[in-house]
Amino acid sequence: MATTSIREVARHAGVSLGTVSNVLNRPENVASSTRERVLASIRELGFVRNESARTLRSGRSRTVGLVVLDVANPFFTDVARGAEDVAEENSMVVTLCNSSEDSQREGRHLDHLERQRVQGVLITPVDGRNPRLDRLIERGIPVVLVDRGAGARNRCSAAVNDELGGRLAVSHLLEQGNRHIAFVGGPVAIQQVADRYAGAQAALAAFTEEQSGNAASSGPPVLDLVETEAMTLRTGGVAGGRIAAMPVDERPTAAFCANDLLALGLLQEVVRQGLRVPQDIAIVGYDDIDYAAAAVVPLSSVRQPRDQLGRAAAEMLFDEINGGDSHRHRQIVFEPELVVRDSSTARRSGASAARGRRSARKSRGTARARPR
Repeated sequence: MATTSIREVARHAGVSLGTVSNVLNRPENVASSTRERVLASIRELGFVRNESARTLRSGRSRTVGLVVLDVANPFFTDVARGAEDVAEENSMVVTLCNSSEDSQREGRHLDHLERQRVQGVLITPVDGRNPRLDRLIERGIPVVLVDRGAGARNRCSAAVNDELGGRLAVSHLLEQGNRHIAFVGGPVAIQQVADRYAGAQAALAAFTEEQSGNAASSGPPVLDLVETEAMTLRTGGVAGGRIAAMPVDERPTAAFCANDLLALGLLQEVVRQGLRVPQDIAIVGYDDIDYAAAAVVPLSSVRQPRDQLGRAAAEMLFDEINGGDSHRHRQIVFEPELVVRDSSTARRSGASAARGRRSARKSRGTARARPR
């Protein structure tokens, strides 16, 4: 079936080509009666505009790119929803790309988006220092970082204070009586993971300083780094298996996971291996995705404003696209909050509490890395 041309629409509606073009691109410049006549012809003839040709003429498509670390993570689904809402308000569409935490794959996506002449790029980068990001900016394609601080003043960013999130999680676990805590996450080269780990270390250091003059203290708390190769349900399960296999007097009494997928995978595996949550091991995740509250043991988690992150980033991107030289770069930082549920707060048994004290006394030093 042959496609209908814009010339045929103009002939059918009895108007000029310019009038049809105005209806499609600047409808406010066309009288309402004429506009309705052209739109009726478009519907009757089944006309579909050629966006490729339009892109060639204008030098830009009507799309923006969104590159995320893991499209399977519901956190990024919510971020994308917020960004897409803003794109729709600006008569644009979002092209979603999944880097899978792979810098080379991320680079291929960025190259593709540049070839497609997108108007801008929203990205949660594997490495915020990726030179491709600067290259896009130099070529006139705005870049806004999502869930990551900008690290440079030539771009906007919408992020969450992940160090604060790490402090909230580990402070809570310490308040619950845990003195041997595992930080589960990785690769640590990902900035969000590094920041959450730094926050966990800061909470441990603050607690140690507070307890330094307490004669009844049972010794300094311990933070083990259990690094994972990715932040997925599967790798969370692997980490859970390693923790469950430890001798009881060496096993952490709590785990702070760098995201909820890791936490849910870990929870599933330790329960499968006969441990009780939180009596044998308390768990706190990060992101507070919808599945956290629905887990068999409802998961405590550090909540991020996921939809707001996407909206704020997209609003800054379109402000830069539409504002040109008048645009001023901004770095927005949201504050996280701890949502406490059953996975970290039920009363621990005397035996479990005693095990925690023995483990804390046995270990010396405040933070250590456990090999993969």
